[in-house]
Amino acid sequence: MRIIITGGGTGGHIYPALALARYLQKEDPAAELLFVGSERGLEQKIVPAAGFKLETIPARGFERSLRGLGPFSRDLWRGLSRARQIIADFQPEVVFGTGGYVSAPVVLAALLARRPAAVHEQNALPGLANRMLAPLVQRVCLSFEESRSAFPRRSRTVFTGNPRASEVAAMDRVAAQEQLRLDPSLKTILAYGGSRGALRINEVITDFLKAGWLPPATQLLYITGEIYYQQVKEQLGRLPESVRLYPYLDEMPAALAAADLVITRAGATTLAEITALGRPAILVPSPNVVHNHQYHNARLLEKAGAALLIEEKDFNHYRLRRELDQLGAAPDMLERMARAGKKLAVPDAAGRLYRCLCEITGPVRGKANTNGCLRIE
Repeated sequence: MRIIITGGGTGGHIYPALALARYLQKEDPAAELLFVGSERGLEQKIVPAAGFKLETIPARGFERSLRGLGPFSRDLWRGLSRARQIIADFQPEVVFGTGGYVSAPVVLAALLARRPAAVHEQNALPGLANRMLAPLVQRVCLSFEESRSAFPRRSRTVFTGNPRASEVAAMDRVAAQEQLRLDPSLKTILAYGGSRGALRINEVITDFLKAGWLPPATQLLYITGEIYYQQVKEQLGRLPESVRLYPYLDEMPAALAAADLVITRAGATTLAEITALGRPAILVPSPNVVHNHQYHNARLLEKAGAALLIEEKDFNHYRLRRELDQLGAAPDMLERMARAGKKLAVPDAAGRLYRCLCEITGPVRGKANTNGCLRIE
């Protein structure tokens, strides 16, 4: 299989793409893969470091202002032109988009070149680009069953889950604790704000630690994001051994596997990871995302009993202390949240996506197609 995978900007679009790529390599060692990303996104660093070839195109997000319309239109045209050249040179059998502003022009270029294409929607509330492309592509792969109704009726939607879940589902807690040199006799809280960090989460965790409110017999893994690290480090000063401070952590699957509770944003890939591992969570959705989609993601977990949802405007160190005290006094609640999260998980998501691609392109290396794409509509 020759496949172009496109998506980027944030880890939420990149890590699912990498998870699928690694699964493809395992299932079809002869597969030829090419990533296409933006010139400014995190994929510039993450994709080559993972061992995959990356081509870049000009791309930027849509700005809802007259001033931003000109640069957006210019980069869209330039990006589309560059994407068409990449597709002509690479000759993919299929193009697969995982989202981010770079994904749309590449998928559109594939359609103009009459190449099969599919998109993956990570969020409960789909983005505008995927909704517009949905009737034109061969498959719309969903992370949440609930998002199916948001797409046009002619869309061929299929519930696959998020492939990142497949990479973390098998992580072992004991092995993760050993890898990170954690004390297995202590409860572990993991706090982080996504791949770039989150200002409000850092403010609250910093105030919480300065007040000395970390529960007894508890250790904290605190990931600030690289741009906030120095400031947080200076504010906190000397830390106790029970607090580990990081700007970024490559071993995030191990950190999640080791955690008893996660405090984080509500990006779709993050939720795929914590449900795959059955980790209870306090979710603080970012209000600074298009259509407030993180709130809708978190709401699904809250309704299922898998997480506590605190809107950013209500999130402070007093509220955090109250929630942690209540959870500490009711360990059975954490167990119920963990079980509820597991019920939402799709640990075979990468395999489902692979089978969808096989259905689009035909059998791969003599393998027969299977019924991995359920309920295509």
